Amino acid sequence: MSFTFTEDQRLLAESADRFVENEYDFSARREAMARDGGFSRETWNTFAELGWLALPFPEDCDGLGGSTVDVAVLLESLGRGLVVEPYQSSIVLGAGCVTTAGSTEQRHRILPAVAAGEHLLALAHVEPRSRYALSHVETTATRDGSGWRLEGAKAVVHNAETADTLVVSARSAGATTDREGISLFLVARNAEGVSLRSYPTVDGMRASEVTLDGVTVGDEAVLGEAEDALSAIEAVVDRACVLLCAEAAGAMDAAVRLTTAYLKERRQFGVPIGSFQSLQHRAVDMLGAQQFARALMYRAAGVVDGADPHERARAASAAKVEAGRAGRMVGQEAVQLHGGMGMTDEMAIGHYFKRLSTIDAQFGNTDHHVRRFAALA
Repeated sequence: MSFTFTEDQRLLAESADRFVENEYDFSARREAMARDGGFSRETWNTFAELGWLALPFPEDCDGLGGSTVDVAVLLESLGRGLVVEPYQSSIVLGAGCVTTAGSTEQRHRILPAVAAGEHLLALAHVEPRSRYALSHVETTATRDGSGWRLEGAKAVVHNAETADTLVVSARSAGATTDREGISLFLVARNAEGVSLRSYPTVDGMRASEVTLDGVTVGDEAVLGEAEDALSAIEAVVDRACVLLCAEAAGAMDAAVRLTTAYLKERRQFGVPIGSFQSLQHRAVDMLGAQQFARALMYRAAGVVDGADPHERARAASAAKVEAGRAGRMVGQEAVQLHGGMGMTDEMAIGHYFKRLSTIDAQFGNTDHHVRRFAALA
């Protein structure tokens, strides 16, 4: 497909790139990671002031009505800076569920506060034994008077410890892997019966294991229609996969730039090692892999908003496969071409490799999405 950015998208990319270059260098990222919750609230408020948090929300919810391509443009830039603020977890996943599954009243009540940076969300869907199967939900929701009682456990819930509200999936009917019978619930993080075990992830982010022990919520906490949430979850996760690929494209771009700069500076036998033809070929291969993955990501971003579920899933899986393959290749080559320095915590390049590796694993690794794509043929 032919693809050209609009003037607004070019301006958004320039603004985000300028922010990363001027305000979010590697030392600023380290400072944000060291704060409570693992990110900077001041930076999050800046995102709100710039309109980045409101970008994907409907206009009638104080949003800007941006498309997936618009958000991909932003996240590609944020990927270059390895931004640790919870855009994926709160805006793409948590608020994405509210936008996709929520009622008009719920969207109007929740999304404006999220867009203003005043309310954080996190999606608690993945479970310890679910692997990559979105329909595998063991957490139960049982009727309790006029409300619901939630019991179960969720795994690797990104930024749960700083979220004000958790969007929790639970099963009120059917067997563990049935498509029907799954609902989404809005649960306050500090609600009685909610406990978290939080930890840093390998890529510098934060996540939690969430236990729900007799958590009670009312009918108003059900997001949208009860027992019919899986299609919304699949739509949100497919879009999240594409936007993770956008972040990966930015991270790969930064890794290529850092590596080529190092090859020009590092000298051996009295000359820059970048003058060695074999290393030039490896750097070119890195650039080619990044560019192809980026092109496939934007192709997917351009179709997911209007595609039917089958085509949307194929596009998301295709982008995820290529981002995983390219991310592994670019990350490994970048570390190797940096030599021993590439393995140190002080060098940024190793952190790009860790983030790319984590993106590959989230919501299905390369092998999973190859199988999924083939099954959808």
